[in-house]
Amino acid sequence: MPGILVAVPVLLALAGPLFASADTAKAVPFSLGSGWFGTDFVGRDVWNEVLLGGRSLILVAAAATACTYLVAVPLGLVAGMTRSRVLDELLMRPLDLLLAVPSMVLLLLLVSIAPHSPWLLVAVVALINLPDVVRISRAAALALSARPAVEAMRLQGESRIRIGLGYVARSMRRTLAADLGIRFTGATYLVASASFLGVGISPQASDWAAMVDRNRGGLFVQPWAVAVPAVLIVMLAIGVNLTFDRLLRTETR
Repeated sequence: MPGILVAVPVLLALAGPLFASADTAKAVPFSLGSGWFGTDFVGRDVWNEVLLGGRSLILVAAAATACTYLVAVPLGLVAGMTRSRVLDELLMRPLDLLLAVPSMVLLLLLVSIAPHSPWLLVAVVALINLPDVVRISRAAALALSARPAVEAMRLQGESRIRIGLGYVARSMRRTLAADLGIRFTGATYLVASASFLGVGISPQASDWAAMVDRNRGGLFVQPWAVAVPAVLIVMLAIGVNLTFDRLLRTETR
């Protein structure tokens, strides 16, 4: 079941543009009699927009999540393994300040800088998630670095890099895997919220979250234009979390 929940939106997002029609002809707005799911607020075929609209959402969320972990895990590892309180403070205190800034404020700042830049959206979403992942990585590294095995490796003359990458980082993988599903879901909702606000995408671009926003005025006239993209976003979020939960249970056995 989790695999189906993930596969449907991902396949639609990645392969959908290959099967989408290039025909830009428009019909009657909010019509139920045209196409599988009717038309949207300007008369475009809803199914065609669904085929075109998932790639930006999923790719931006995946890129933002990957960037978050590529930066956060090394920072957390260094902060958790260092014996220098000064270095620990230098790494963690700026992140604590960043936690105090609401995520929506950063997204709205993005509007004023570059309203239609997906790469800047990736950077902002990664920055929003960075403090939490660094704190989780640091907490895991602190607990692992206090184990007798780490002290034994130090007494044997192993370098900090070898201890950090060879033992601590490998032992952190379950904690990070448990967080990854939640983090990707959070990134997906942040990207969807940005698209809902018109941030990071062109006003004319096809996007599942933007479809929900643009068509909500006709929800009671033509519900498919809102329901189909909304259900796909929810399926992706739930499916990713269930998939990681299953993987963790399988590894435990």
